[in-house]
Amino acid sequence: MRKIFYTVFSISQICFLLLYPQEALAASKEGMQLWLNVLLPVLLPFLILTGILIHTNMAGKLLQPVEVIWNKVLGVSAAGAYAVIVGALCGYPVGAKITSDLYENHQISESEAKYLLTFTNHASPVFVRTYLCHICLKDQIPARTVFGIFALSDLTIMLLFRFVVYRNKIQFLSADKKKKTPVSSSSGAFLDVSIMNGFETVTRLGGYILMFSILSACISHFWNMKNLIGYTLSGILELTTGLCRLQNANIHMQWKYLLTLFLTAFGGICITFQTRSLVTRKLSMFPYITAKLLNGITTVLFALFFSKII
Repeated sequence: MRKIFYTVFSISQICFLLLYPQEALAASKEGMQLWLNVLLPVLLPFLILTGILIHTNMAGKLLQPVEVIWNKVLGVSAAGAYAVIVGALCGYPVGAKITSDLYENHQISESEAKYLLTFTNHASPVFVRTYLCHICLKDQIPARTVFGIFALSDLTIMLLFRFVVYRNKIQFLSADKKKKTPVSSSSGAFLDVSIMNGFETVTRLGGYILMFSILSACISHFWNMKNLIGYTLSGILELTTGLCRLQNANIHMQWKYLLTLFLTAFGGICITFQTRSLVTRKLSMFPYITAKLLNGITTVLFALFFSKII
């Protein structure tokens, strides 16, 4: 079934490229501008530097002095707390990437990695403040309100999976089970591997953005997307493109507000595919997808709740 799906997808997109080259070219340019102007300069330095920390086994050691806080508050180890912090600062899909790298480098257990995937992969503060609040919502909703809603939703999802889904199942690796870095490994080797991994990751993300930008243009050509359902589908397909179309939509501000929050919390199909490509196949994506759907729903519920109070 997977081969059939990819075959049909490829043939349909090739036909669209040949029959409507101008629309396809415009969509490609839009996707590549997003990659070149946003993802490459923002994500690549973080990917390289975090890769160095992971390969030197320093990620967990830096947070080791306050490990008891991470254990009690978040239910994660010191190394897992590193994925939480970096994911919160860098945004999609760095949190999932760091979690997968920590697991593959034997810094965290499989159960902790699955648990971390449910709440470490979300929109970055810069994206929320500049693109979501300022550009899409035109500062009609205070940024502190939006941040508060996202924080409460993330906390709710974390508590749900910690105490309900993974209750008494999260295991921490002991020091003797963690992978030790070979003494012969040089700092130059760490740097080279981290740089190459960083470029490979960001290039892969660019490929997904390109493909989904063309797919979105193809759907828009054959189906009128200028309605509530169309804007929602566009955002679910590719987050940034959907939010861009939604900001100029002729719909009620309340619907626009709720849709932007849901789409940003959920992430969309494109980000899900990006995340899948960066996460080792040893880890199931089902908990992640379930958590992101619940995250989107709880975000809308909190937004409705606060709109009645504020």
